[in-house]
Amino acid sequence: MNQEALFAQTLEQVKNQAADQGGWISEEEVQEAFAPLGLSEEQLQMVYDYLVKHRIGIGGPVDPDDYLTREEKNYLQNYLDELAGQPGVGEGEREAVTLSAMAGDPDAQSRLATLYLPEVVEVARLYTGQGVALEDLIGEGNLALAMGVSMLGALEHAGEAQGMLGRMMMDAMEDLIQEQQATEKTDRKMTERINRVLEAARSLSEVLRRKVTVEELARETKLSEKVIRDAIRLSGHQIEYLEEA
Repeated sequence: MNQEALFAQTLEQVKNQAADQGGWISEEEVQEAFAPLGLSEEQLQMVYDYLVKHRIGIGGPVDPDDYLTREEKNYLQNYLDELAGQPGVGEGEREAVTLSAMAGDPDAQSRLATLYLPEVVEVARLYTGQGVALEDLIGEGNLALAMGVSMLGALEHAGEAQGMLGRMMMDAMEDLIQEQQATEKTDRKMTERINRVLEAARSLSEVLRRKVTVEELARETKLSEKVIRDAIRLSGHQIEYLEEA
């Protein structure tokens, strides 16, 4: 196995070990795992940075709030202050409300959703730092919660409600993160395509000492005219080296 493949395999093993240990791993364990590769201190630090970026703690679990921006921390505090003003509920009352919600009582479903709002926040904090704002995570979790309390009739026992609602919150937030990542990937591809066409148009324009046509650029670069015209459109028609028809 070559060095690159061994590094990737070892990194995956370290991530799996951290997951088994509750999301963290010690520096000594990382060093031991990568010892056969003879990494330098600088290279090991890059491994530590990578792990922390992917929410794996070094020497202890990560604090989800470390991934919050100042604006998100302010939003979180204000939101928690609002929730703190709501009346609490005992375990017996929560079960009674859950049973009524399972029976289809809309008032009980609304009340149960309110009771679970703090849990949405706790779940959302686990997904911070992955490209989606905390406010959006909480909003998506609240939507999943509102839907979930209306679906509790499918359960047999009130004790199953918390697990079901928690899974729905998590699934909703994970879907939102995946959608955001897919959008960012698409945006990167669009940017790369625009830059590729821009650079090709600039180079050819410098050679010909004038603006070039789409047809000329297509012949020169072997890019299709559709790719070039799409890039023009996506750039807002801002590729100055091209003479548009």
